[in-house]
Amino acid sequence: MGLSAATPLWSSPGLLLAIALHPALSVPTHRDYCVLGAGPAGLQMAYFLQRAGRDYAVFERTQRPGSFFTRYPRHRKLISINKRYTGNANSEFNLRHDWNSLLSHDPRLLFRHYSRAYFPDAHDMVRYLGDFADTLGLRVLYNTTIIHVTLDKDQRAWNGHYFILTDQKGQVHRCSVLLVATGLSVPNQVDFPGSEYVEGYESVSVDPEDFVGQNVLILGRGNSAFETADNILGVTNFIHMLSRSRVRLSWATHYVGDLRAINNGLLDTYQLKSLDGLLESDLMDLAILKDSKGKFHVTLKFFLEEASSNQSTDSIALPQDDNDNFAMRVPYDRVIRCLGWNFDFSIFNKSLRLNSGNAFGKKYPLIRASYESKGSRGLFILGTASHSVDYRKSAGGFIHGFRYTARAVHRLLEHRHHGITWPATELPITHLTSSIVRRVNEASGLYQMFGVLADVILLKENATAFEYLEEFPLQMLAQLEMLTGRKAQYGLFVINMEYGRNFSGPDKDVFFDNRSVGHTEDAWQSNFLHPVIYYYRHLPTEQEVRFRPAHWPLPRPTAIHHIVEDFLTDWTAPIGHILPLRRFLENCLDTDLRSFYAVFATQMLRECIFAGSSELTVGLTEVPAATGRRSAHKESCFLFALTRQKLPPFCQQGYLRMQGLVSTESLRQQRVESRLPRNHATTDSHLEDSSQQPGDHEPLDAPVATGPLAQSLDSNKEEL
Repeated sequence: MGLSAATPLWSSPGLLLAIALHPALSVPTHRDYCVLGAGPAGLQMAYFLQRAGRDYAVFERTQRPGSFFTRYPRHRKLISINKRYTGNANSEFNLRHDWNSLLSHDPRLLFRHYSRAYFPDAHDMVRYLGDFADTLGLRVLYNTTIIHVTLDKDQRAWNGHYFILTDQKGQVHRCSVLLVATGLSVPNQVDFPGSEYVEGYESVSVDPEDFVGQNVLILGRGNSAFETADNILGVTNFIHMLSRSRVRLSWATHYVGDLRAINNGLLDTYQLKSLDGLLESDLMDLAILKDSKGKFHVTLKFFLEEASSNQSTDSIALPQDDNDNFAMRVPYDRVIRCLGWNFDFSIFNKSLRLNSGNAFGKKYPLIRASYESKGSRGLFILGTASHSVDYRKSAGGFIHGFRYTARAVHRLLEHRHHGITWPATELPITHLTSSIVRRVNEASGLYQMFGVLADVILLKENATAFEYLEEFPLQMLAQLEMLTGRKAQYGLFVINMEYGRNFSGPDKDVFFDNRSVGHTEDAWQSNFLHPVIYYYRHLPTEQEVRFRPAHWPLPRPTAIHHIVEDFLTDWTAPIGHILPLRRFLENCLDTDLRSFYAVFATQMLRECIFAGSSELTVGLTEVPAATGRRSAHKESCFLFALTRQKLPPFCQQGYLRMQGLVSTESLRQQRVESRLPRNHATTDSHLEDSSQQPGDHEPLDAPVATGPLAQSLDSNKEEL
């Protein structure tokens, strides 16, 4: 006996009835984490959960992962690029230009092994996702359709309630955390008179032969509309495209979801007057009439409303009756709807409060910048359905973006439920410049999720060291301590990637003359994507984040620095990029971040005093041969000890490690001229060792620098 559809399982009587009729339901299967959907976002989260050793399951309604891609896009060509070659061996850098791969530890699971095409076929994505799940042994329950989700309040639960999932077989699953990765799957439909005559993108024929010699009207102006138009462009009489908004080109908006060049053939035929064209009008003002010959006419809704109920379709007034220059006065053979997709709210009980009720809320669930539902704690939205956080701004609705937002969600959950702080690298302050330079030149998540995920540097007391956190949700900055378990007591830096504020938009000419900024003093006017560093003495408050200035991703900082844009997106120029950055950091911290090669200042001072030398300035004019450069500065830690109250951090750390003065030819000469006692310098035999080559430098009375010092020297090769 089956359950009646009229008896809701989520009501108390319904649940009791379900238990009575299905004994198996009396003990719901419990898991800490439930993931809905085995698409790219669901599999990505499953990977993170599995690597962390968590109790989880993925529910997938079909027999294989990636069911969306078995059908869409209808014409099978993806618009996510598969750039297989970059000339760079760094795997993290290469992910910046790989828009299809999911994150994993297995190099075999990179999409470039599955297709050679720059714009791959959708079938390759299906094959890739299947291998990703199988190779990694992800726990996916296939052929399991969740038909209803509700809450069961319980104070013993992690979030004060459990999520109760019911599948198509009546089996009940209980979860502590629910991760929804079902994507957008409901076609967006506009209800207007005559909309019943419209064919949907999801069902219209993809065979061009079915459109030979026809007049076609396409409703919509996104990639699916242009993809459909390109497929039939060569066989139709003409194609008209109608939408209430003007066409948005991705190269002007810098948003990958807008019209891509691969699909814009109709723009050429429109502007070159080859019968095809684009029109702007609100669909809600129009009506479509079907005449006795089966042709479709476009008219205004009020003409239809004024007509009597017994009036024939052929006699209803059309706009050309009053204005014989009406653009759509020729009838159409086909009208096709390509208006995008909405989230499927139907399986979620209203108690979860996922729908905001407004127009945008009908397309996307209502979530916070942390990707957690505003209505139900412990419910997170992943993947394409989470795109409301950065809609039309960044790449969060696409694989190359949401693979990183999924990782951010996982890190939040690891701290909330398992006490694991957000991963961070702690380094001495002398590594600050090089750490930032490395990340802005390599990091993929920072690069792809610009304006959404940012790196955060938390300073330690007296700015002697720092913790480096990667890819934290920018708009959650005020809650950083609570979400990560890290403390921001002594100030912080935030590294974000940004376009120029006036460089993006459907009305922007991004190819204007002099668009490039090349001088460091004009870096703040950079147009193309470039790193921006914000410095705060204190963690911003939630009110400051909420009421930040218009078009600012963050509240006004104590100081801000733009690294000037670079044509190669390579921010390693010593003078143009690194030196201004280092000086900015030094000004913020009121310290000197350069690395010096003469560090044991006290020892040298004592030696000079014993020698009675009046020559107290030891100039450092040489740099170890490994750097391949000469130092542009002649200051040493010894000089700083004599002239300044505060030693640079490098000198302080070197003193504490008992690492002495680096021996150079000029320093040896200084020793001779100062008549230093032999026991305060290296032996003459050592100095005169024939095996010592020019450019080989060793410290006086100290071992050769190794470990942290050697790393610090190596990481600061760029210093002038």
